[in-house]
Amino acid sequence: MTSVLLRPEAWRRSHSVTSVLLFIARRLALAVATVLAVVTIAFALGRATGEPGALLLPDNATQAEVDALNTALGFDRPLIVQYLDTLAGLFTGDFGNSYRLHESALGLVLERVPATLELAFWAFVIGLVLAVAAALAIQLTGSRTLRAVVGWAGALRQSVPDFFFALLLVLVFSVLLGALPSLGRNSYASLVLPVLTLATGQFVMYLRLLDASLSEQAGQDYVRTAIAQGQRRSTVLFTRMLPNAALPVLGMAGLNLGGLLGGTVVVEVVFAWPGLGQLLTAAVSQRDFPIVQAGLVFVALAFVIVNTAVDVLVRRIDTRTAAA
Repeated sequence: MTSVLLRPEAWRRSHSVTSVLLFIARRLALAVATVLAVVTIAFALGRATGEPGALLLPDNATQAEVDALNTALGFDRPLIVQYLDTLAGLFTGDFGNSYRLHESALGLVLERVPATLELAFWAFVIGLVLAVAAALAIQLTGSRTLRAVVGWAGALRQSVPDFFFALLLVLVFSVLLGALPSLGRNSYASLVLPVLTLATGQFVMYLRLLDASLSEQAGQDYVRTAIAQGQRRSTVLFTRMLPNAALPVLGMAGLNLGGLLGGTVVVEVVFAWPGLGQLLTAAVSQRDFPIVQAGLVFVALAFVIVNTAVDVLVRRIDTRTAAA
């Protein structure tokens, strides 16, 4: 009798595991398709810009020398052969050597990844923490003035492009006050201005989404019932409203974190931050295709992996999607 009663529960657990595995398999298939699309577009755009021989040789190089270098790099072969070689490198992890630096393209990309991860991680954490703190303060105080002030400040920040906001920070804190370094990655102080540039932009998106989600939860029956039973509003806010309101924010956070890994290019250039964005910018201008392809593949993979992990987490937390 006991085994019979346990069968439906065991079946539900098995069905849940199977559903998650199928979801992960679909996302992995999507990841492969995404990476192939990125490589194909990068290859097409790269070849459309021309051959790199003229940029790699001195200005006084003859046309014969330029043609010889392009031939040595394999640009005299049919495009389909070059494309198949690129795909082979994708599956083997061998993107070739940098045309200018003569080192492994993938190795150069991986050398720059820690700096970009450091910048993206702290911008993500600080932006999210500030948004949660501001949204909780608005809900606890119920102040319309506070919501208006924070909303106005957020709208003002969002209207300023990152590169211009970064230059303003450099002008104030580095040039006028001399309080913080503006270039390089030499100390923890070097993190402050680039992280502040990125985190304030993240803060605005998280705040709007979380405040709207908390306001929606505040009108739910379970909140009114809990308060009518004598529970403090702060207790209801932290133990019930915030967990329910966090799901849409968690999904957006996954998108933003994945986007940050490839979206720090402007900030890295402004602050001379030795990350992946700065390397890719230089590689594009120099037509260093192996570095461009290796960097884009890494960014695409990181974006897909982060979003897949967040989607799986949301499905496990949200009973509505977990049961689907």
